[in-house]
Amino acid sequence: MLCTTIIETGIDVPTANTIVIYRADRFGLAQLHQLRGRVGRSHHQAYAYLLTPGEGAVTKDAEKRLEAIQAMEELGSGFFLAMHDLEIRGAGEVLGDSQSGDITEVGFQMYSDMLAQAVNALKAGREPDLEAPLAAVTEINLHTPALLPNAYCGDIHERLTLYKRLANAADPETLEVLEEELIDRFGSPPEPTQALLETHRLRLFARPIGVNKIDATEESITISFSKASQVDPAKVIRLIQSDKRCRLVGNEKLRLDAAITDISQRARTIREILASIAI
Repeated sequence: MLCTTIIETGIDVPTANTIVIYRADRFGLAQLHQLRGRVGRSHHQAYAYLLTPGEGAVTKDAEKRLEAIQAMEELGSGFFLAMHDLEIRGAGEVLGDSQSGDITEVGFQMYSDMLAQAVNALKAGREPDLEAPLAAVTEINLHTPALLPNAYCGDIHERLTLYKRLANAADPETLEVLEEELIDRFGSPPEPTQALLETHRLRLFARPIGVNKIDATEESITISFSKASQVDPAKVIRLIQSDKRCRLVGNEKLRLDAAITDISQRARTIREILASIAI
């Protein structure tokens, strides 16, 4: 059993099974709780004396902490003390001048993405990769403007929102819904918007396979793979043997020499190549 008493400086206290905390008003609530727990075991009576200065010399927050530590003496009161501490100090902030970390340099969106990926990895039973907290993004260059023209969507804020939604599309179905929304709201997409949609389709298609970069001009298509790419080497060899336009460039690049001017056809060709060599 443990009794907690708050007394002013200068009063004599017993010494057996006793802890005396001088200027307890300067300690945090968790610190006081931990210190108080150093005495009193099993059936032994123990006492915790919290020494404080006279009235008027203690801050309002300190008074709240002392009242909380004095009231919470039962077993399992640590949780309630933590709740009192939260009420006294506040929950803090993720962004702002009071944040001691570097999240303002990282950005809230990237911080949220990193946190979500770490949580998903833990849920899947995998340890988060702290060296690479974000998945690699596939760089796609179709060598043509890929955007929402001002004449198609005149509101700049709406365009920014749509860009963000397109970039966050996690599957082809979501991207298809967005395309239908664009057509419904703004009409048939012009060529730059079609190129933008094809770029995001390729991103969703290439990411699971482990493609780092796709560089597709009107004369050739070059696909760069990561070291952890999900590609079957035997299928790559069969593709090169069956299509003389294909060849390996180094150990991690596949090139197709073909004149394809239509953007949709160029993107479709890339998807066919990746589908034919994926594991």
